[in-house]
Amino acid sequence: MTTDREIAIFEAAIKLGALYHQWVGTPVSRASAESLEKAIEKSVILQPYVEEISVGLDRTLMAPNDYGYSEVAGLMFNVEIVTRVGVSYCRARLSPKDNYPYMEIVECNEAGKNALY
Repeated sequence: MTTDREIAIFEAAIKLGALYHQWVGTPVSRASAESLEKAIEKSVILQPYVEEISVGLDRTLMAPNDYGYSEVAGLMFNVEIVTRVGVSYCRARLSPKDNYPYMEIVECNEAGKNALY
């Protein structure tokens, strides 16, 4: 039988992977980055089991092309997500590490046992 903890971990991981693949290549500029960050957050928070999400895009990596915009690249993401299934919480992250858009599980707990909340 799959535990709530395992489902919370899976949900965090699958949501980060989907977020990455859905938004890479999206047109963005330094001026529009904040609204895109909020749009990603508002989209992901609608999904089941998501308790919290924060999205940041590294504006220093946004080099305008001849038409004045850049495209979202994996190394621009700095995302943290918290999923909850039952009393189990999982915090996961997508951020650059060794020039790679690295996804990792940061911590998992149950409410009342060093809970995230």
